[in-house]
Amino acid sequence: MILDLESLIEFLERERAKGKKIVFTNGCFDLLHAGHAHYLKRAKELGDILVVGINSDSSVRRIKGDKRPIIKQEMRAYLVDSLKPVDYVVIFEEDTPERLIRSIKPHVLVKGGDWNIENIVGADFVLSYGGRVERIEFSFDISTSIIVQKILSIYRDISK
Repeated sequence: MILDLESLIEFLERERAKGKKIVFTNGCFDLLHAGHAHYLKRAKELGDILVVGINSDSSVRRIKGDKRPIIKQEMRAYLVDSLKPVDYVVIFEEDTPERLIRSIKPHVLVKGGDWNIENIVGADFVLSYGGRVERIEFSFDISTSIIVQKILSIYRDISK
């Protein structure tokens, strides 16, 4: 379910009251690929409710450059929300999910294995109230950048 932050917090309060463990992760999820699917499946295994924060289009542009995102935020949110492990999706405008993490107060904060724990936004906050921070190692050597480069190399000659 794709929600705004206020609605998400209301839903999560009810779930938390039922004793559900909330897991949070975030990302751009621009060109959805097997690496994303594996990562989200593993994240869901760490709790009962998986919340995914998705960077807005303007946030992605600030982080990744003017040529990104390739896919608009509404479509990225729809695709991520359609994945079996994902319970809730929220789009955020900021460059980092700090405000989301502080609002949601997840039991488990998840990032990819390429992140050092000291560089994970919100880790100190989550650890401060007894939450956990988990890093998930990659199982696929794939990324949006790799896909873009492959497309460019394959179709470079066609445009001539």
